[in-house]
Amino acid sequence: MQFKDLKQQYQHLKPEIDKAIQEVLDEGSFINGRQVREFEEQLAEYIGVKHCISCANGTDALSLVLMAWNIGQGDAVFVPDFTFFATAEVVALRGATPVFVDVRADTFNINTVKLEEAIKATTREGKLKPKVIIPVDLFGLPADHMEITRIAKHYNLVVLEDGAQGLGGSINGKMACSFGDAATTSFFPAKPLGCYGDGGAIFTDNDELAAIVKSLKVHGKGTDKYDNVRVGLNSRLDTIQAAILSVKLKSFQEYELKRVQELFALYTDALKDIVGTPVIPAGYTSSVAQYTIKLKNREERDYLKQQLADAQIPSFVYYPKPLHRQSVFEYLHNTPDLCEISTDLCNTVLSLPMHPYLAETEILMSTHTIRKFL
Repeated sequence: MQFKDLKQQYQHLKPEIDKAIQEVLDEGSFINGRQVREFEEQLAEYIGVKHCISCANGTDALSLVLMAWNIGQGDAVFVPDFTFFATAEVVALRGATPVFVDVRADTFNINTVKLEEAIKATTREGKLKPKVIIPVDLFGLPADHMEITRIAKHYNLVVLEDGAQGLGGSINGKMACSFGDAATTSFFPAKPLGCYGDGGAIFTDNDELAAIVKSLKVHGKGTDKYDNVRVGLNSRLDTIQAAILSVKLKSFQEYELKRVQELFALYTDALKDIVGTPVIPAGYTSSVAQYTIKLKNREERDYLKQQLADAQIPSFVYYPKPLHRQSVFEYLHNTPDLCEISTDLCNTVLSLPMHPYLAETEILMSTHTIRKFL
C-alpha cells in the first residue's frame, strides 16, 4: 500500500502525459513555452480568478507576494501555528516577524477568535505593525475565509491565502485559491495537483499585483529580461512541468477530486466511533490532501503508528512540532504554552493513506487494523 501512489497515477495517465512531454521535446521550448501560458489560463479559469502566475515552487509563490507588498522589518504577519514551516519561513526571509496563532481543534485551521486577539495584542504592544494574515487551507480544507476577510478589513490588513494543500476545496462554491487579496499553491508531487518536480502558482484579481509578481519572478525585469527595474528571483515553472500539470488538471477535475472525497467518507464511516475524524463544515468541500485522525495522546498515536507499520500500512505525522517551538524561532521568545491546541495536535494526529487510486479494500485493511489495535 502506498501513502501517495504517484506511480499508479502515472500508469493511468501515461498516454496523455507521455504525449504532452514529447510535444515539449519536439518543440524545444523548455522555458516559457506555450504550455506554461496554456496551463496558467486553464487553472485561472478553474479557480475563477483573473490571473494565475506560475513559478518554481510554493514557497517562492508566498515570497513573491510578500516581496510585491514590500513586507519587511517591523511588520507583523499572522500565521497559523499548526502547518508546514514554509508559511512562517517566508515571513522571516523578508525580515518581518511571524506572529503565531493557534488553530481550531476540529478543522485544524486558524482560529479566527485567536487571530483577532493576536492582532489587538500586537497593536497594543506597539513594537510591530500588523500587515498581513496568511491563513492556510490545511489538509485540503479551506480556512474560515469569510471571517478572516472581515477581520482583515476591520484592521486594514491584507490576506495571502496559502492554498498549497487546498486546491480543489471550496466554500459555498467559491474555490480555494480565490480568497484574500492574493493566494498561492504548490505543485509538489504529493499535493492534490502535483507535477513531476517542483512548481507553484500565485492567484489574484489585482492587475497591478499580477504585473509586479510577473516582474519579480524573472529577476525583476522591466520591458525585457535585460531591463531590470527591481530586485527579484529566478522562479519559473518549466514547460515540461506545465505540460504534465495540464494533463493532471483535467483528470483532477473529471474524477480524482470526487474519488478522494468518496474515500474520505469511507474512512470516516469506519472510524468515527473510535478516533477523532476530520471535520468538514457545512458549505465547505475539501480536496482531502491528507486524511488525518486524532488519537487520545502521543502514546496511543505512536503505538498505532507502529502497529500500522508492522501491517505494512504507511502513515505519517503532519506535523510533529508546532511552529512556535521550532528552534529557529527562539529569538521571538515565545512561551511554550503559546498555542495549546496546536501543541496538542502535534502529539495526537496521524495521517493515513489517501490518493485517488486507493482501493476500497485498502481502506478496509487500514480501518480494520486501526479498530483491531484500539
